[in-house]
Amino acid sequence: MAAKVTAADRVSYKATTKHSLLTYMWKYRTLYLIALPGIIYFIIFKYVPLAGSVIAFQNYNIFKGFTGSEWVGLEHFKTMFQYQDFMRILTNTILLGLYDLVFAFPAPIILALLLNEIRLVVYKRLLQTIVYMPHFLSWVIISGIALGILSPSTGIVNHVIEWLGFEPIYFLGENSYIRTVLIGSGIWRDSGYGTIIYLAALAGINPDLYEAAEVDGAGRWKQTMAITLPSLIPTIMILFLLHIGKFLDLGFERVWVFLNALNTGNGEILDTYIYKAGLLSQQYSYTTAVGLFKSVVGLMLVFIGNFLSKKTTGESLY
Repeated sequence: MAAKVTAADRVSYKATTKHSLLTYMWKYRTLYLIALPGIIYFIIFKYVPLAGSVIAFQNYNIFKGFTGSEWVGLEHFKTMFQYQDFMRILTNTILLGLYDLVFAFPAPIILALLLNEIRLVVYKRLLQTIVYMPHFLSWVIISGIALGILSPSTGIVNHVIEWLGFEPIYFLGENSYIRTVLIGSGIWRDSGYGTIIYLAALAGINPDLYEAAEVDGAGRWKQTMAITLPSLIPTIMILFLLHIGKFLDLGFERVWVFLNALNTGNGEILDTYIYKAGLLSQQYSYTTAVGLFKSVVGLMLVFIGNFLSKKTTGESLY
């Protein structure tokens, strides 16, 4: 049986002098030039707007601006935790983030492994195209499809339930089903598109490893467990760390299109609450504090996850 594959040792460069650093950068000047537009984009649209977070500590007035608004310190954060429904909204966000991590994150990995086992190239490409397509539909269209499928009167799901002898269920009208609908629709929409990176990683595995495993008598299952999955570990860990960074950021559009007065109890999350309190009620400073809280939690999760990943697998973002 072929030995399990381990991640390759990292090759890094550490400059000893300023001159050696400049020499190294000049040697790879083309790569730095290619990266420059992306760096500029992140500086302008990601880092510069961080200065606006200061209004979380102010009673922001759009006419007085940052410099003229009154400072209130942590007052908005206190209001946030004292709000009677905040813990319910935070719990919804955490639970949906956890379900998304447990069920949605592994889905592209499993799908990529299944697609990788298809030997007929034409059928494989056709199937890949089919599973990619839902990603390019907006959440408005996805919600419309879900409404049609889950309708208590005309939906195919309820037709099956009635055929089995049970009463139809109004899935989008009950708190107990909204989380399942949100996670299920997300898996259907994004799993296929998420396989792209994993399929690229699978294409980079040395075929000689599989040939050696076959000679040793390993079947497809053992080859997957001993070669394929260990080779995917670096990719899986990096994407996992990126995923937990947005643990509380399920997405406004994804949830808002499914919400109604009957399922808000279990469906409302921080993003939808920020929209209602910030844009509709014009509480800019308060909702900035909520958003800052969400971002800080995400940053902490990235640090913790990166530390644990480095200690356990040797793979990390930095």
